[in-house]
Amino acid sequence: MITLESVTKRYGDFVAVDDVSFTARPGRVTGFLGPNGAGKSTTMRVLVGLTRPDAGTATVDGRDYHDLVNPGVEVGVLLDASAQHGGRTGRETLVIAQEVMGLPRRRVDEMLEVVSLTVTESRRRVRDYSLGMRQRLGIAAALMGDPHVLVLDEPANGLDPAGIRWMRRLLRGFADRGGTVLLSSHLLHEIEVIADDLVVIGNGRIVAQGAKDDLLRSAGTLVRTAYVDAVRPALDRAGIRWSTNDDDSLVVHAETGRVGEIAFAAGAPLLELRPAEGAGLEEMFLRLTAETQREGRVA
Repeated sequence: MITLESVTKRYGDFVAVDDVSFTARPGRVTGFLGPNGAGKSTTMRVLVGLTRPDAGTATVDGRDYHDLVNPGVEVGVLLDASAQHGGRTGRETLVIAQEVMGLPRRRVDEMLEVVSLTVTESRRRVRDYSLGMRQRLGIAAALMGDPHVLVLDEPANGLDPAGIRWMRRLLRGFADRGGTVLLSSHLLHEIEVIADDLVVIGNGRIVAQGAKDDLLRSAGTLVRTAYVDAVRPALDRAGIRWSTNDDDSLVVHAETGRVGEIAFAAGAPLLELRPAEGAGLEEMFLRLTAETQREGRVA
């Protein structure tokens, strides 16, 4: 189990992570989401001992990462696939990990097979790898010690669709065997497909966390009506936020029963009223992190 309790990290006057607490449980994939600069990478660096927090604790099975005798056999980590030494071959990279952990040499070939790097590819210098190949190599290193916890920051970057599907199956299988996965990604669809739990961070603070299905159910209410011009001002008067879809249906940020009451009071018959699961993770993510989003101007 991964547990963070009141973790805070400052860089001068800038608070990168502000009182962050959450748990990633065994047998589940926890998706860690947030806009660029929200504090995801800093939080993960604190967890694996690369950054010391100014306050709070981050533990794996109740222990600080620095207290793990042979951390690679307990926690597999991939934070930056591009940070691998470009002058080494893929095989040399894995051999170093294998020797540091005191594992048998056969683990190198086993991991190359798991991540589908061929013998020829393993003999190439990492500087000549594509980003997708570096991701596979990094995942192989993370799995080398047969850990029960995985901490992965943007592991799908650079993977093609087949690679993303492979990674999805790999992580799902790892969790189904009782492992703990903490996964950060900007690919919201992939998180929506694979994650059991979600933790959403914005401006260094947790803005939502819980079971994925529960959070998506709270994403809002879908409304279809021929009387949309009556419903929208009624929602405004009630202080309830809403948005309009391309088909003129509304996504209303309130419980379904409350929306029905408002529409009834406005004398607006409804064609459809249901939880807005169809809005999905993207809608929920953008709503929760609206203050930290940067969008380009549409020409």
